[in-house]
Amino acid sequence: MVTVEFASSLRRHVECAPQQVAPGRLREVLEAALGAAPALAHYVFDDQRCVRKHVAVFVNQTLVLDREKLEQAIGEQDRVLVVQALSGG
Repeated sequence: MVTVEFASSLRRHVECAPQQVAPGRLREVLEAALGAAPALAHYVFDDQRCVRKHVAVFVNQTLVLDREKLEQAIGEQDRVLVVQALSGG
């Protein structure tokens, strides 16, 4: 199973424990994990179902650059982390 975790900066809006979901394309994995907390999808995806600009997705600690298609294959032992990207200065 794939582990999908939402960082505390997102969970403060909608609580969602780490999810164990079936492997597949990144979009399928994210959608399956968000099934446990559908209200969280609004914080992760925009109206076109692309990852929002203020959200970063990591697969095994590597930043995912594709925010639209999300076609990266996610395997059995992979870990997906979704965080709210912060900036400032």
